[in-house]
Amino acid sequence: MYRLRTVTVLLAFVSPFVTPLRAQIGKTVLVTAGSDADHQLNEINAATDPVQKLKLLDAFAAAHSEPDYQILADEQYVNYYLNAKQYDKVYDYGQKLYALDPDNFENAVSMVRAANEQGDPNRLFAEGEKAGAILQRFKAQPPPAGTNLTDWKAQQQQTLEAIKENQDYIEESLVDAAYRQKDPTAKAGLLVRYAKSFPDSQRSTQALESAALIYQQAQNRPKMIETANTVLEKDPNNLGMLLLLADDYSERGENLDKAEAYAKNAASLCDTVKKPANVSDADWQKQIALQKGLALSALGQIDLQKKDNAAAVDTLSKAAPLLKSNDTAYARNQYRLGFAYYNLKKHPEARQAFADAASVDSPYKGPAEEKLKAIPATTAKPRAKKPS
Repeated sequence: MYRLRTVTVLLAFVSPFVTPLRAQIGKTVLVTAGSDADHQLNEINAATDPVQKLKLLDAFAAAHSEPDYQILADEQYVNYYLNAKQYDKVYDYGQKLYALDPDNFENAVSMVRAANEQGDPNRLFAEGEKAGAILQRFKAQPPPAGTNLTDWKAQQQQTLEAIKENQDYIEESLVDAAYRQKDPTAKAGLLVRYAKSFPDSQRSTQALESAALIYQQAQNRPKMIETANTVLEKDPNNLGMLLLLADDYSERGENLDKAEAYAKNAASLCDTVKKPANVSDADWQKQIALQKGLALSALGQIDLQKKDNAAAVDTLSKAAPLLKSNDTAYARNQYRLGFAYYNLKKHPEARQAFADAASVDSPYKGPAEEKLKAIPATTAKPRAKKPS
C-alpha cells in the first residue's frame, strides 16, 4: 500500500528550534500552524478539482522560494502528476526533489510507483535501487548531536516501522518485475540487483537462492557459483546452497575438500533443521529425505573421485532409498554406485545398480543400458585342469 508523508506542523508557541521525532526518512520540514504556508497547504489538500489544485500549487511554489518549502511544493507536484498519470513530469519534479532532499524516501516510493504503473522494469529497478540506498544510509547514520545511541536506535526503529508498508511495496514491485522476465539470465540478474539493494530484507536470501538455481538451469556456472557463495557468506548453513555447490564440485571433481565439507554440513543439517510452519509433516519428510540423499550421493561421488570405491559403495547405498522420490537423482546415484561396484570387480552388484539406474526415465537410462551390455551377466567359472 502506497502512502504519502505527512507534513510536520509546528505550533506557534513551540520553539522553532525543537526538532520533533519524525516518521519519515529525509529532511523534516516544519510549517508553523496558522501561517500563510499552512493555510495554502490546507487549501491544496482540500481541493478536489484538478485544475484548481494545480493553480493553488503553482501559487504556493511561487510565493515560497525557501528550499524547505520548495521541498513541499515538489512533493505536491510529484503526487499531483502521479495521480494524473503524467509520468514525465513525475520524474522531472522527482529529480528536483532529490536535488533538495536526496534522502527523501517518500519521493523514492513515488518514483517506483510511476515506473510500476508504466510497466518499465529498467526504470523501476533504477528507482528501486535509489530507495534501497536511502534505507542503507539511514540505517548507518550516527546519532544526532545530543542524542544517545539507545534513543537514536529506538527512533530509527520507529521510523522503519512507520515506512514498512512503503518498503514492502517497493520490494514486492522489484521481485515481481524480476520474475516476470522471460529471459532466465535477465531474471536472475534482476533478482541479484534486488538483493544487493535490500540486503537486510528477508526476501533477499530467497532472491539470491532463486537466482543461483536459475543460473544453474541456464548453464551459467560462474554466475551460479558466485551467487551461491554470496548466499553462504550471509548464511553459512543455507542447506540449498550447500547442496548446490557440493553437487557441482563433486560432479566435476573440483574443490573436493570444500565439496566434502559442504555435503557433510548439509547432511548434518538435515537431521536438525526445523520444519516450516506452512509445510505438512508428510511433505517435509519427503523433502528432507531427498536433501539428505543428495548430500550422501555427493559424498559418494567424492569418494569415487578419490578412488575410494569401498567408501563410495557404502555412502551411495545409504543414499539410494532416500532418493526414490526423484527419478533423476535416484538414477544418477545408482549409476555412480554401478561404477563403484565395477571398480571393485563386483560385477553382479554393478549390473544390479546399473539396472536400477536404467529402470526409471532419466538422462541416465541410456548410459546405464550401455554399461549393462558391457558387463557379462555371469562371471565365468575357471576351468578345471586336465589330469596329467
